[in-house]
Amino acid sequence: MVARFPVSLRWFGGLLRASSSRRRRGVSAMAGGGEEAQLGGFLEYMDMLRNYERSGVPRGAGTDSDDGFDLGRMRRLLRRLGDPHTHYPSVHIAGTKGKGSTAAFLSNIMREQGYNVGCYSSPHLLTIRERISVGQHGGPVSAASLRDLFDLAKEAIDESIESENGSLAHFEVFTALSFLLFSRENVDVAIVEAGLGGARDATNVIRNSELAAAVISTVGKEHLAALGGSLQSIAVAKSGIIKEGRPVVIGGPFSTDIEQIIRDRAFLTQSPVISACDTGVRSITRCIGRDYAKPYQSCDIVVKISGNMPLSVELHDVKLQLLGGHQRQNAVTASCTALCLRELVKDGMYPMHLSELV
Repeated sequence: MVARFPVSLRWFGGLLRASSSRRRRGVSAMAGGGEEAQLGGFLEYMDMLRNYERSGVPRGAGTDSDDGFDLGRMRRLLRRLGDPHTHYPSVHIAGTKGKGSTAAFLSNIMREQGYNVGCYSSPHLLTIRERISVGQHGGPVSAASLRDLFDLAKEAIDESIESENGSLAHFEVFTALSFLLFSRENVDVAIVEAGLGGARDATNVIRNSELAAAVISTVGKEHLAALGGSLQSIAVAKSGIIKEGRPVVIGGPFSTDIEQIIRDRAFLTQSPVISACDTGVRSITRCIGRDYAKPYQSCDIVVKISGNMPLSVELHDVKLQLLGGHQRQNAVTASCTALCLRELVKDGMYPMHLSELV
C-alpha cells in the first residue's frame, strides 16, 4: 500500500523553527497589515487579558493540586457559550515535544479522508489565527471568521470576566473561542493540543463522553516549576488528560518509570493503551528527497499491534516534509491514533466511512 501524508504544513513548519517565545512575539507584532487589520478590536481586547505565555506560568499552576489552574473558570465560561466542546468528538494531545506535529499529521490524515476537521494548537509564529484551523484547507482561520466569532461571544465573555473578578486568562478565552468555532462549523472531529501539562490545562474540560482518544507524545523537562519540579510530576500532569474508558496513544520513547506512570493512570481509568513504540511498530527513513525544491523524508511505517485494540497497517513511501527521526516518530504516533479512531467505529462513535482511515 502506497500512502502519502498530506504535506500542507508550510505554516506549521514555520512554527517548529521558531527559536523562542520572544522571537514569536516580535514577529507577531510585525504581522499587522493585510488581513490582520480586520481583527482590530479583537486583538486589543485579548491583549488586556492575563497572558501567561508572556508573563510566565506560576509555580505549580499545571499540577493537579491546590496550586493548579482552576478549571472551574473554563467550565463556567463554556457553559455561558452553550458548552460547544460537547458537540463533537475530540482527540486530546499532550506532550513536552511533538504534540504540535502529531496534531498536524493527524489533522491532515483526517482531512485527506474528507473529514471536516478542527485543529487547535499553540503557540503561533506570525498570527494568532494560526492556532485554529477548520475545514478541508488546513490553513489558519480567516480574520473575518475570527472577528465574527468574537462579536458573537463577546457578551458572554464579558459576563464571565466580570463574574470571575477579571481572572479569565488569554489562553482560556481563546480556547473557548476555538471550541465555539468548531461547534458552529459542525466539525466531524476536533484535534486539540494542550497548552501546558494536561491535568489543569484549559483544554482539559473535554469529558470522556466526547473524548475519542488521548495522546501523549513525549515527556521531558520543560516548565519544571509549573509542573511540579520533576520528570515524574510532569508525567503525572500530562497523564491527567486520560479519561475513564477512553483509549490513550503514547508516542515516546519513554523511560521505564515514566511510561509506568502513564500506564498506571490508564489502569485506574480502565483505558486501553496503544504504544507507538510497541514491538510490532517499525519505521524507517529510506531517503531524503525534494519535491518542488522542498525537502522531504520518504519513510516506511508498519503497525502490527495485538492486544485489546489490535491495529494493523503497512505504509510505504510516506513522504514527510518535516525531517528527522523524531518527526517520523510523530507520524507513527499520528498513524496509531488514526487506526485507533478507525477501531472506535465499532462503538458507534463515528460515521462508518471512518473505517476507510489509513
